[in-house]
Amino acid sequence: MRVVFAGTPEPALPSLRRLLDSGRHEVVAVVTRPDAPVGRSRTPQRSPVGALADEAGIEVLTPHKASEPTFLERLAGLAPDCCPVVAYGNLLRREALDVPRHGWVNLHFSLLPAWRGAAPVQAAIRAGDEITGASTFALEEGMDTGPVYGTVTEEIGRHDTSGVLLERLATSGAALLEHTLDGIEDGELAPVPQPADGVSYAPKITVDDARVPWTHPAPAVDRLVRAVTPAPGAWTTFRDARLKLGPVLTTGEGGLEPGSIRVERTRVLVGTAGAAVALGDLQPGGKKPMPAVDWARGVRPESGERFR
Repeated sequence: MRVVFAGTPEPALPSLRRLLDSGRHEVVAVVTRPDAPVGRSRTPQRSPVGALADEAGIEVLTPHKASEPTFLERLAGLAPDCCPVVAYGNLLRREALDVPRHGWVNLHFSLLPAWRGAAPVQAAIRAGDEITGASTFALEEGMDTGPVYGTVTEEIGRHDTSGVLLERLATSGAALLEHTLDGIEDGELAPVPQPADGVSYAPKITVDDARVPWTHPAPAVDRLVRAVTPAPGAWTTFRDARLKLGPVLTTGEGGLEPGSIRVERTRVLVGTAGAAVALGDLQPGGKKPMPAVDWARGVRPESGERFR
């Protein structure tokens, strides 16, 4: 099939690479978010998907809105049979959805109808799910509501961060997406409506959402930190300055009030609503990440001081 691939960030790259290497499907163009300014110089930079398309010599379309007449005209001119989508990040209205004869097929990193929305991997970890996965579905104007073509499952490891888990899902999901396109082309695969039960939502994670809630139980603190690692990154404050935290370890040890700090020879413990957690790496503002014990040697927390 002739396909126009839509995607933007790193997790979309395994799918695009797989389709570029496919002997069955021809990627005639990609659609991605416009170049964004980065760094102090604010130099415009291609998205990861756009950069890979440039390397492959494929046309790159960067509409600010997918409803722009010039974009719709070019999309129709490309005459795609199908448009696979992986984390594109832009709304697609009916006039765009109607262009390809087989529609738009979205790869979403959850087992739909669970965790519809922008941050399904983070939501699954924070909720304490043991199993997650990826789904391919026919894109509609509703948020992740379309009928499902197929799924793959993935176990969530005890120490998985969202970054590590998403990397695995991006790889297994790429194979699922290619299999889905093969089945559509062969006329052997039809989407099945999502069940009405089991719907849950995963809105975009904000920086405020990533503040560590020391008044919650230790397992909830652990899951929150892993869910927001690497982005936007868990954080707390100490002496009114912000600290970014890496994953923590639950200890089963009590005796510390929420947020209270106890420095030992080889570890730094912080109290929660239940047992304490042991800090891993942390990063003060303007500095590189460092082991928590090295940070403690430098700042020397006094008795009674706590994270807030």
